[in-house]
Amino acid sequence: MAAYIIRKLLYSVLVLYGVLTITFFINYVLPGDPARLLLGQRADIASVEALRKQLGLDRPLYEQYVNYLWRVLHGDLGRSFATNRDVVETIAERIPATALLAVSAITLASILGILLGIFSALRANTWFDTTIMTTALLGISLPSFVTGLLFALLFGVLLQWLPISGYINRGWEYLLLPMITLGVRPLSIIARLTRSSMLEVLHQEYIRTAKAKGLPQSTVLFKHALRNALNPVVTTVSAWFAALLAGTFFIEYIFNWPGIGTVAINAIEKLDYPVIQGVVLFTAVVFVIINLLVDIIYAFLDPKIKLS
Repeated sequence: MAAYIIRKLLYSVLVLYGVLTITFFINYVLPGDPARLLLGQRADIASVEALRKQLGLDRPLYEQYVNYLWRVLHGDLGRSFATNRDVVETIAERIPATALLAVSAITLASILGILLGIFSALRANTWFDTTIMTTALLGISLPSFVTGLLFALLFGVLLQWLPISGYINRGWEYLLLPMITLGVRPLSIIARLTRSSMLEVLHQEYIRTAKAKGLPQSTVLFKHALRNALNPVVTTVSAWFAALLAGTFFIEYIFNWPGIGTVAINAIEKLDYPVIQGVVLFTAVVFVIINLLVDIIYAFLDPKIKLS
């Protein structure tokens, strides 16, 4: 296992280097000038050039690139163009808010999605199954920002059951709408995937053998069927958790949630290169770590899988 983890870490370093490089050069080909945006359109040329020099934007692109890689290797992601704050501190202070929202949403989606998928598989082709799968298809089809706007309009404006803006320090009810909105798509995908995986496993020969031996239905279902059906579900849950933890961009923006997504959108609006690069790097690191953990979990879920 140690050799496998070392190989994965080396591969991850190459992935992160690629992410850093691509993000850096994409930023610099985008239209617009950060110095001009910061000073405003009425600023004179001399002021703009002075600010560009202060931000290091007047240097050759290759020099900026090498300097940026050198700083990243030393744990320095630079300072925000807009606020002059350290990028690491800016991202770090927003991680708890995003983590709370992501963990809450993926927990809700995983529990309900797996349960609904199991019940749908056990009642395949009944009205219950049809209703759940149709609702899940609708949940998958609607983009998260559309779902968020609809929920905010329905539950926040029309019914006035829940607040549509604010953070949890003002009350737990502020978490509910963004959490449910964020959990709708992964819940729908997990439910459909669990159903299809369970149906496939339930028709296997060893399941029929277990039933023929007279084992209790709960033992057949949870010990034999569910464990073998969980592999694709674990992959989906891990991928969605990584995506949610990396930044819940539009949902945070819609519900004014002070997480990494809000920071990213504000940075993009202002062409704040250091913050954009820092958020993308954080996202890549999250995906790399979670994918590594999932590969290891696979080996425990299914003994047939070897870490090689």
